Amino acid sequence: MADLDELDTAILRELQHDARRTNRDVAAAVGVSPTTALDRTRALRERGVIRGATLDVDLAEIGRPVQALIAVRIRPPSRRAIEAFRNWVRGLPETIGVFVVSGTEDFLIHVAVPGNDSLYAFVIDRLTERPEVADVRTSIVYEHLRVPVVAPARPAGLR
Repeated sequence: MADLDELDTAILRELQHDARRTNRDVAAAVGVSPTTALDRTRALRERGVIRGATLDVDLAEIGRPVQALIAVRIRPPSRRAIEAFRNWVRGLPETIGVFVVSGTEDFLIHVAVPGNDSLYAFVIDRLTERPEVADVRTSIVYEHLRVPVVAPARPAGLR
């Protein structure tokens, strides 16, 4: 785990609110000089704490308003089968997230599609056609809420 001080944490918080903010704005928000903010931000990138910035797209506006979480169980549960399925499913255009999980299922797949017919086709024509897929359960997403800022965890003794 990265060793983050209060300034690093403040910079992360500001950039998570809006990654497009200028360095000058971030510096003013956290109370340091632009040079200090830039140096700290660069250091966070170099240390792998900041891995990049992503664009938040309105899925309905791009013709993919129906979201679902699809739980998939793979058989046999071998590394080769799991990795092959993972690599295949993450490349599908409907897929917007893949979670490899423990428990009854091996995967939770987050998809966004144009409608229920497309979702049905994805599950029946794509997923269940794979020989390693033993079971599929689909849950429609009514609403997807994201937490905009993730704070670093504090060590156990500093609660």
